[in-house]
Amino acid sequence: MERRQRGVSAGLLLLLYQISQVGLQNIPSVTLGVLVLNIFLFLNPLRPLTEVCLSVNEAVHRKNWQRLLLAPFHHADDWHLYYNMISMLWKGIMLERKLKSIWFAYIIAVFSVLIGVIYMLLELLLVIILDDPSYERNCGVGFSGVLFALKVLNNHYNPGRVSSVLGLPISSKYACWVELVAIHLISPG
Repeated sequence: MERRQRGVSAGLLLLLYQISQVGLQNIPSVTLGVLVLNIFLFLNPLRPLTEVCLSVNEAVHRKNWQRLLLAPFHHADDWHLYYNMISMLWKGIMLERKLKSIWFAYIIAVFSVLIGVIYMLLELLLVIILDDPSYERNCGVGFSGVLFALKVLNNHYNPGRVSSVLGLPISSKYACWVELVAIHLISPG
């Protein structure tokens, strides 16, 4: 994993600007807490990314299970943080108001761990199918998996909606896939 620059940067400044445009008073408590936690850990990481990223090798073989808890809340760089937290802001406002804070907090906690487990199972499956042990060493960080799970949940509670992705109107049931491609094109890796 590449080492990222710490401190205030363009992506972080833009994120703080977007949050101020929404207004702290308009952001539900759990959503705001998730934003604050991610920003705090971006500015003050608990460990270097190579020590918090999630991989089969580190979590399963070396039994470093704390990575399941740490990886979702650390980000590779300021733009990774920006895109994930802007997505969290929108999804959090919609879902937390619908589900209420306690249930939403529970969902965030469960999704944060469950997505890591699914990630490792998929990596193990690639090792078996492709007979390529290098997939055991793929190491990931970030909140993207949780956000895609929240997107599916949001689509369940709000069917037939149209989302705007990069200014294009897209059916919400396909928007998460368009977001995935857009994020990959804007910020590959």
